[in-house]
Amino acid sequence: MNPNIKKQLTTWTIASLTLGLAPFAPEPHILGKIRWVAGGAIGMTGMDWFDLVFHGFPWVFLAFFIGKAAWEVVGTKKAAQ
Repeated sequence: MNPNIKKQLTTWTIASLTLGLAPFAPEPHILGKIRWVAGGAIGMTGMDWFDLVFHGFPWVFLAFFIGKAAWEVVGTKKAAQ
């Protein structure tokens, strides 16, 4: 695997587990926001939406870099055949 992608995966994993889940008690903040949106987002203000984006962006980048790493592995295996 490309060392740059490995570094990015490590960085976004740490960011997702810290910033993406903080505060941790009584439940991870992002889960509460997702439940709120799934329940219809009634009463959500602009600050709540910003908070959802702020706690969600590390997860989006982590998913992107996991996909990028998987794409690289699949491409490497196809080239080897």
